Amino acid sequence: PALQVGQAAEASKPAAKAAPPPVTKILAQWILGSSYDTLPEPVRREGVRSFLNWVGVAIGGSHHETVDVAVSALQPFSGPPQAGLFGRTERFDIMNAAFLNGVASHIFDFDDTHLKTIIHPAGPVASAILAYAEMKPVSGKDFLDALVVGIETECRIGNAVYPNHYDAGWHITGTAGVFGSAAAAGKLMGLTEQQMVYALGLAASQPVGLRESFGSMNKSFNPGRAASNGLFAAILAAKGYTSSDGMIEAKRGWANTISTKQDWSEITDGLGTRYEAQLNTYKPFACGIVMHPTIDAAIQIRNEDHVRPEDIKRVDLKVHPLVLELTGKTAPKTGLEGKFSIYHAAAVAFVEGAGGEKQFSDRAVNDPRVVALRQKVMPVVTPGIDAAQVDMTVTLNDGRTFHRHIEHAIGSVEKPMSDAQLEAKFTDLAAGVLPDAQAKRVMQLCWSLPELKDAGDVMRAGVQGA
Repeated sequence: PALQVGQAAEASKPAAKAAPPPVTKILAQWILGSSYDTLPEPVRREGVRSFLNWVGVAIGGSHHETVDVAVSALQPFSGPPQAGLFGRTERFDIMNAAFLNGVASHIFDFDDTHLKTIIHPAGPVASAILAYAEMKPVSGKDFLDALVVGIETECRIGNAVYPNHYDAGWHITGTAGVFGSAAAAGKLMGLTEQQMVYALGLAASQPVGLRESFGSMNKSFNPGRAASNGLFAAILAAKGYTSSDGMIEAKRGWANTISTKQDWSEITDGLGTRYEAQLNTYKPFACGIVMHPTIDAAIQIRNEDHVRPEDIKRVDLKVHPLVLELTGKTAPKTGLEGKFSIYHAAAVAFVEGAGGEKQFSDRAVNDPRVVALRQKVMPVVTPGIDAAQVDMTVTLNDGRTFHRHIEHAIGSVEKPMSDAQLEAKFTDLAAGVLPDAQAKRVMQLCWSLPELKDAGDVMRAGVQGA
């Protein structure tokens, strides 16, 4: 009987998980094997667009109060002046420069987005490798290859743990972004395969970013820190600083520690043939991505149906649960808080007919017309509505109603921003920071990245007084 009980107990145990593949090593091999020549032309093109968009948002955010505070705090402790900051005159050591450009590029919440994971890919990667490129010249082709490799690395790792990891409260741009910056920087440094494994392992030891920070300066800290942490990891690994060989996939490694989901195939399958980097998207609106369909719908109704804000009785929204979870702030007091308020997003779109950085400023959030209208915005979580969709019905005081269902908002993979729209966004962001002629020159350098002999020329052209 005792034996039978033991056998029954053994049979009731859950089946042991199959051992994961050597994910960290597989990834390291692919990172080092990639080259500009192996990248498909559409992937190269999207890499250039990602870089252009990132430079634009970094210039635009360069004089935000958040960046001013960080520059002031870190300047007394900076090492040699190795790298610049877009839109500013100060120079920092490459660690701090990577951090500060990462902060500037994210503070408007206007940067690129990998919609499958809500990772903002370019910030951690480009901030790290452009700082490095100022210290050690890197060709534009090598820079672009490293940028794509970094974006691919962080997005694939993000895919493996999303959404469980994100739902637990982690800010995935920081936690996955550090792998991208380590991979890209390590590739430019010429790491060996073992050193790249160590770099990824050291990156795994530095997850940064919690969603509780959204709506504060702390949110932009996360991609900034992911940039400097990844650079830090690669620099240490280059000198032989060791780590575990399986820091991503081990039982007590990164993925198993910070997520209840681990899909290794998302990392390893189709390396070199399927590119997440090709799925990158660019924001037409300077706020959380889940609010974009609402802004799109509001602007359409305002402009096409000639609806005036003062005539609106109520705005009914059918939304996905993530919309209220991420952007449920009903009474934002600052522009940063407004970026996470679906109520503000809808109201300001009707009042001002736009959703750029000016619509998510302290001024816009406290505009009496916007405050009054956001109290009439009624979002309701509705089954069947995807996070990328919204169903909006506007009821006027005279009883008339107007309706829009947004399946794919402007800026999505299905409705991407054109090159001309990206240029207009860049120009608008740079206005008031750089003279028009200088901004145009920087934009042209971004478009010609693969032809540049020295990618650091982009930063040298983008500082104040250049």
